[in-house]
Amino acid sequence: MEFHQLRYFVAIVRHGSFTRAAEHEHVAQPSVSEQIRKLEEELGAPLFDRRGRRVRLTPPGERFLVHAQRILADLDGARQEVEEALGSERGRVALGAIPTVAPYLLPRLLAACAQAHPGITVTVKEELTSSLVRQLSGGEIDLALMSFPVTQAELTAEPLFEDRMLLAVSRHHRLARRARARVSLHEVAGEPFLLLKDGHCFRNDVLEICKNLKVHPQVVFEGGQFDTLVAMAAAGAGVTLLPAMARDRYRHVGVKLLEFLPPQPARTVGVARLTGRFQSIAARAFFDVLKETCKSGE
Repeated sequence: MEFHQLRYFVAIVRHGSFTRAAEHEHVAQPSVSEQIRKLEEELGAPLFDRRGRRVRLTPPGERFLVHAQRILADLDGARQEVEEALGSERGRVALGAIPTVAPYLLPRLLAACAQAHPGITVTVKEELTSSLVRQLSGGEIDLALMSFPVTQAELTAEPLFEDRMLLAVSRHHRLARRARARVSLHEVAGEPFLLLKDGHCFRNDVLEICKNLKVHPQVVFEGGQFDTLVAMAAAGAGVTLLPAMARDRYRHVGVKLLEFLPPQPARTVGVARLTGRFQSIAARAFFDVLKETCKSGE
């Protein structure tokens, strides 16, 4: 069994096809197919169901995937430990971030890291929480910026800051015109709600807050990004909640952003990593910049 066979196997799972995996690994597709065939012969079981246009893991393949990902992660950790022994602050950090955090924090964070540690290269993946958890568990990324709680036993998580929520309404909305700036969620309980689609943790946060306040939102639209929700709110199609960290982006786009009365709804944003995974000098240096950036932005 060769390490490149494990890389090809994991790449096929990640990309959903032999062809795209070969492109990602910069090898010919027949070579990938041949190496997987040899791997299956050695294991004595088929790893993929090749029927249809998209390959799928067989039950043995699903079990083997866990071990293959862990082996590759351990190999990467060994490489990082060698760099650590050489005292190098150069290296790569693979970061994941959910879409409701990435646009508002990453520009400041990456600029700060580049200034403080020019020898560190940071690669970023913007994904939903479920995908980031899989990538952390598989050793594909070192750290992930996520909304709490993080319940997976294999992950270690540290909170970074509390992000208040704001109510976004049209500038022609009755609440936007009155003198008192702060509102209660109950004041819009009967109005059309605009929410992110299922899979976004911010959606779950909003629904949990509504549940705790015994508010039953009348959801009329579910979108994939805040830009769409804000545009519809500006047009008077409904109201929506936004994270306070997005305030600067949306304060001049046709909506009024209103603070909530205490207790203000909020989410906790933090960073997660795979428990026990070796953290290189580069990863630790980046983590320090991350904490300082979050502190300065509060």
